Amino acid sequence: MGNVSTHFSREEFECNCGCGFGAVDIELLRLLEEAREHFGKPVHINSGCRCDTYNKRVGGSAKSQHVLARAADIVIDNIHPDKIKEFFIGKYPDKYGIGGYPSFTHIDTRSVKARW
Repeated sequence: MGNVSTHFSREEFECNCGCGFGAVDIELLRLLEEAREHFGKPVHINSGCRCDTYNKRVGGSAKSQHVLARAADIVIDNIHPDKIKEFFIGKYPDKYGIGGYPSFTHIDTRSVKARW
């Protein structure tokens, strides 16, 4: 299916504003592939890369990992976002940025641990 990893294409990570920014961190790809394998279901990317303009428009942090192509907001069909968050925290208790929201889970490959 994918052209940047087994299950993902570059287009899935492109900025939602249509500007064409579509890079992705290789470590992030590895994490998403792990989630795909663990849950046995496709991982849908709601937000991957964000250009500065789009990041500001959606109220993203000025230091957002999305603008560095190191973050993804994801959904897995019929899996509650809390379960996805728990999976990542269980696997990586001292690494990465992992955040839970009512309708999606955020994962990023920042160099320090962050949780919300």
